[in-house]
Amino acid sequence: MPIQAEQFAVPHPSQPVVAVAGSSLVFPVRRIHCVGRNYADHVKEMGHDGRELPIFFMKPADAVVADGSSIPYPPLTRNLHHEVELVVAIGRPARHVSIDRALESVYGYAVGIDLTRRDLQDEAKKGGKPWEASKAFDHSAPIGAISRVSEVGHLERGYIRLSVNGQSRQAGDISQMTWSVAEIIAHLSRSVQLIPGDLIFTGTPAGVGHLVPGDQMTAEIHGLSRLHVSIGAPSA
Repeated sequence: MPIQAEQFAVPHPSQPVVAVAGSSLVFPVRRIHCVGRNYADHVKEMGHDGRELPIFFMKPADAVVADGSSIPYPPLTRNLHHEVELVVAIGRPARHVSIDRALESVYGYAVGIDLTRRDLQDEAKKGGKPWEASKAFDHSAPIGAISRVSEVGHLERGYIRLSVNGQSRQAGDISQMTWSVAEIIAHLSRSVQLIPGDLIFTGTPAGVGHLVPGDQMTAEIHGLSRLHVSIGAPSA
């Protein structure tokens, strides 16, 4: 039986959504899964080496930020970093799916930025603690409009890049991902059931770097809608 509005003990939060390119549709966000260390050059710049099994962490659904937004500089950090990523939008359930069938669950693709409080992450790593505080904060998941698979196909190669104030910071090719989109979905579906509305951030190439208030970021992946966001002053 549907829940009536008057049954909620507190005001019901709004549904986080992402625009769908070329339409008036919006994609309702359920969960945001993220993959760490999925480009060899970024793995090396972070002091690691080798092909490890995918590392997964999460962000809250309401961390999504739309194209054109100004993002308040987050609290508790002096070292906010950008990480440009290919984002996968799930459109069909996937549980224990094979690599060969994994792409059948994909609704579309977008460009996103995994904002990271790097100083908090470094402290957590040193103490063997979870990364959550460094990754899962307010406004930490800017994402551009989702392009549907029916229009762009499945992306296997093409540039991925990010500039800050017009200066190139990150540049690579999505073909350089250690684990492909199909492999990521297959691995993740062994741990949790993927449901329509889930997003997967698939990792970042080398060149991650520091952001300050006033910075303007442009993130691009070949064939997808561009993402432009800025960093504003800290919230009052």
